[in-house]
Amino acid sequence: MEDVRKSNIQIKDGEDYSGLIVNPLQNMNLMDDFLFDVATVDLETCKIIIELSLGITIKTIRWKEGQKVVHNMPGKRGIRMDFYVEDDKGQVFDVEMQKRNQGNIPKRTRFYQALIDAPMLKSGERGFDNMKPAYIIVICGFDQYGYGLYRYTFENRCKEIKDLTMGDECRKIILNTKGTNDDEVEKSLVDFLHYVDHSSEENVPKDCDDRLKHLHKKIYEIKSNEQMGVSYMKMEERDRLIQEDGERKGQINTIVTIVRRMLEKGYDVNKAADDFELDKKYVKMTVDAISEYGDKSDKEIAEMIYSQAE
Repeated sequence: MEDVRKSNIQIKDGEDYSGLIVNPLQNMNLMDDFLFDVATVDLETCKIIIELSLGITIKTIRWKEGQKVVHNMPGKRGIRMDFYVEDDKGQVFDVEMQKRNQGNIPKRTRFYQALIDAPMLKSGERGFDNMKPAYIIVICGFDQYGYGLYRYTFENRCKEIKDLTMGDECRKIILNTKGTNDDEVEKSLVDFLHYVDHSSEENVPKDCDDRLKHLHKKIYEIKSNEQMGVSYMKMEERDRLIQEDGERKGQINTIVTIVRRMLEKGYDVNKAADDFELDKKYVKMTVDAISEYGDKSDKEIAEMIYSQAE
């Protein structure tokens, strides 16, 4: 986006930007949200990611109903999944990408499991036989547990009898792209996780799994798509404008609060603007608005100024 801003270029729909800038996707990795979201629109890519993550082979998969969003009860938090599919055996897979450690993965997976399980049974249905085996896979760009493992697999076990599992058929798999136990896991997993971290030709070994080669081919096609690069820039620009818009609203709210207090105390508003380094344009608009609409709240005054400043 920096190249675009420096050139004062506005990204508009329907315009041809071929050769205008370097495709920003070139430096992205599968770990990055935008590239992962674009890549996993394709079911075959999703299938490859699941197979390499778990060391299994799946015949076919299909989107689960709802695909991305699972709603909770009204007024309660729902979830938006990176991708959610079901295979030909009825097993469901939720796959999430987590680039930064926000310290919430254990309870996040617990919450996801609850909302994934709930829609499997109809209201009034007796028994629980229709609950399907579920896998929640989180691919992390960090070591969540600090043991250096590429893969941490969790299922409910009996504390008193270590080999006794509960049998609820839900597993949570936490993958770590920074793993070090290369000799203890399949090479296909190690190669895949290294590729997630650095999605380039150099990270596709000649002797790697053919599925990884196929995945790289799909990623290369996305990265080489200039229109996809433009779509990314549009998204970045939109997010930047939304952020700036929010910052401006916050700035105006602060100015209105300060200026009103200064006026109430009889202080020199212009001096206050200098002391607090306030935008003098908004200070003047605030003074004028309070003079005319002094009975309105700070929030109402701020909204009036914001609408006039657009």
